[in-house]
Amino acid sequence: MTVARRPNVRRRTSSGTPRRRPTDWEGQEQTALLVWLNGQKMQGTSVGELYDHLYHVPNGGHRNKKTAADLKRQGVKAGVSDLVVRQARGGWHGLYLEFKATPPRDADLADSQEKWLEGSEYQGYCAVLARGYEEAKRALIEYASWPRTQVVGPQLVLASGTDWRKG
Repeated sequence: MTVARRPNVRRRTSSGTPRRRPTDWEGQEQTALLVWLNGQKMQGTSVGELYDHLYHVPNGGHRNKKTAADLKRQGVKAGVSDLVVRQARGGWHGLYLEFKATPPRDADLADSQEKWLEGSEYQGYCAVLARGYEEAKRALIEYASWPRTQVVGPQLVLASGTDWRKG
């Protein structure tokens, strides 16, 4: 059985011409931020050290209903910050950075995003909203300037799971 696909139809302006696809300002700026951070890594700067410890959580974007439902069942959660640094500094466990485009192209902070930032801070993570490339750079530079968080006391080891260290 073949399923008929709807043609990819874009909305039209009042004159009947197809509307332009929206520009992903946030995505473009976030990409520029990672290119800058990689350059800092290659130069051996302290902020560049964060590059290997930073990752993007691809929670946003448009998906069909089935894919969205599948991802939700697999653990995707609304509001999770865009960028995570798994390096503990300044007494925090790590950094959650919610990235927005530079004003006036920025979007409002969604309630779920605000709750995630608040909850992250409550759980011992530094949480920050950065509006644009320059603000995000400053936040990463400042975070990288802080001393590494020291673990106090012995660390527990899980008995459950497969020990990945044994190969």
